[in-house]
Amino acid sequence: MGGGGDVVGALATARLCQSFGAEFVLGGVTWERWPIDPHAGPRRLSEIQGGRPLGVASLLADENTTTPEGAHFAESRMAGHLRSDTVLIDISDGAAGAAAGIRDAARLLSCDLVVLVDVGGDVLAHGHEAGLASPLCDAVMLAAGLELANEMAVVCAVYGAGCDGELAAGEVLELIAALGRAGAMLGSWGLTPVVCEQIEAACKVVPTEASAMGVRCARGETGTIEIRSGRSSVELTPAGAVTFYFDPPPAAAAGEIPLASAVRGAESLTAARDLLAAMEIRTELDYEEDRARLEAAP
Repeated sequence: MGGGGDVVGALATARLCQSFGAEFVLGGVTWERWPIDPHAGPRRLSEIQGGRPLGVASLLADENTTTPEGAHFAESRMAGHLRSDTVLIDISDGAAGAAAGIRDAARLLSCDLVVLVDVGGDVLAHGHEAGLASPLCDAVMLAAGLELANEMAVVCAVYGAGCDGELAAGEVLELIAALGRAGAMLGSWGLTPVVCEQIEAACKVVPTEASAMGVRCARGETGTIEIRSGRSSVELTPAGAVTFYFDPPPAAAAGEIPLASAVRGAESLTAARDLLAAMEIRTELDYEEDRARLEAAP
């Protein structure tokens, strides 16, 4: 759901599906992290170099798929690592556009289940959490899942509770408990030693600290450590090794995913950002636009 390194955390769920005999296709969004692609917001499909379009808002990426400046998407790196193409979704046109992209990709790739995975758990935030830093992409993608849930099987997931340095592990677990009370929880699955090794190998190809924290949790590390050059900290707990799965419609009906519900009708990413701004929530798009203006100033 969140782009960037979330594709690595999603590998855990992909391997779980594979253990049941299913084939999988990993994916993400066209919005790379600022240090990798210093561009405010996601890339339109028309800007992306390489890949094969799957519809108006999605394309199939290979290891050579890049931004106009040549930066590789995390999904491109994962495609090279797994020797299997990945999907990129453009969220520029809001939840409906993202849903159309996912729908087109699922149809053309013969997928009968969509699993939307967030690393860290900030997708469940209510907006008041002190550490919340990147709510917009998650909210739009989860809202896209709500749009799709009436026409195909959609499951949502949180990998590595608290491992992204935004919400604390305890905050995420409280929000997950609320999903259980709402009847939205579907189950959970912990990392195995083999999958830990696979995620660790992927982390060497796709730069991500958050997804790597889940492996450290699975191996018994505890305590608080700094990530992102000391700008954030993560509390390592056994819960960080678990992926929690939930059903989005009951969660929305119970009011447990308020940010996704708030942006569901927004016709563009900027409109979604404005809706969150009206709730006094600052987003990663605001941060990137501010940084772009600062770097462009003489």
